[in-house]
Order: sequence, then structure tokens, then C-alpha cells
Amino acid sequence: MEKFTVLEGVAAPLKMINVDTDMIIPKQYLKTVKRTGLGKGLFAEKRYRDDGSENPDFVLNKPAYRKAKILIADDNFGCGSSREHAPWALKDFGISCVISTSFGDIFYNNCFKNGILPIAVSPHDLEKLFDDAERGANATLTVDLARQEIRGPDGGAVKFEIDEHRKHTLLNGLDDIGLTMVKSAKIGSFEQKAKAARPWV
Repeated sequence: MEKFTVLEGVAAPLKMINVDTDMIIPKQYLKTVKRTGLGKGLFAEKRYRDDGSENPDFVLNKPAYRKAKILIADDNFGCGSSREHAPWALKDFGISCVISTSFGDIFYNNCFKNGILPIAVSPHDLEKLFDDAERGANATLTVDLARQEIRGPDGGAVKFEIDEHRKHTLLNGLDDIGLTMVKSAKIGSFEQKAKAARPWV
């Protein structure tokens, strides 16, 4: 997993509450177990019309936000079912940070396991960030995980809280397998001792 240290990029404003994982990645895209290729299905029911053409009114189809790295959304983002394809689709599209006032618990946990930083902020701070995002490609946000702050184009900063363990895993690019491999020397030593003590196993 890639390390998440400082992310600078365009933020796309998604002013919708209760965006569930089915909206993030519709069920027809769940046939794969690969983490790549899902970006095209991200918000498919909003991004595309019935004939398959793009909906020009959807934020990610607007020229300023086609390469957004940050998504700013309203309350309760990622609620609904537990599909891990939701963070996979966001990441494959190019989004590595989602900012909202609240998240669905399972989606929130899945983000950390897939290199995405979900940030919960106050409603007041969210409105400031929406204002920044609505300036389009002319205004970028900087998300600094080590300092736990989001810096706007005018120099203002929004501080955020994050669990220390989760912060550590993102800063060091460690998913669950990576966390286990950090202890590979101890695991190897244990296995050697176990084999010596019980050679018949």
C-alpha cells in the first residue's frame, strides 16, 4: 500500500447526504475481486445517463473535477452495505481522501485498509471546505496527515483528529498484511522454536 503523507489536489464538492456504498459503486460492478478498473463505475448511476453517455451535471464529469484527488461530501458518507469495492472504486478513480462530518462505520474502516484517508470535520469546517472546493481547479487543498490539518488555497487551516494507530498505518503504507510482515522476524523465530520443540508437527 502506498504511503499517505501529504496530498495536494483538487477537491470535488458532493453536496449529498447519506451517500451509500451502492451509490458509490453499484452492484453490477461487484463481480470482480480486483482492485483495479472500478474507477469507471464510481457513482455510475449519477455519472452516466441511461444511454451510457456522461451526465454533464454530475460533479466528477465537470472539467475542473475530472482529476479530483479529494472528495468533500455531506453527512453520513459511505453508509449502507459493507462492500469493500466502494473504497476500491474511489482509489481507482484517483481519490485518496474523503472529507465529511460523518461516515458509515464499515466504509470508514475499509478506507484505512485501502490507503484512503477519511476525515471527519465539524459542519462549520465542512462548509468552509465546500466553499474552497467550489472554486474548482483554481483552488487546491493540501491534506497533511502528519500535522493533521487541511490547508486551503487562502492559507487557512482546518485541524482534524485521527486515531494514532490508523495514522501510523497510513503514514507507513501498512495494510493488515503489511502490519503482519513488520513482525516477520519474530514470526520466523517462533516457527523455528516451535519446529524444534515439536518436529512431528
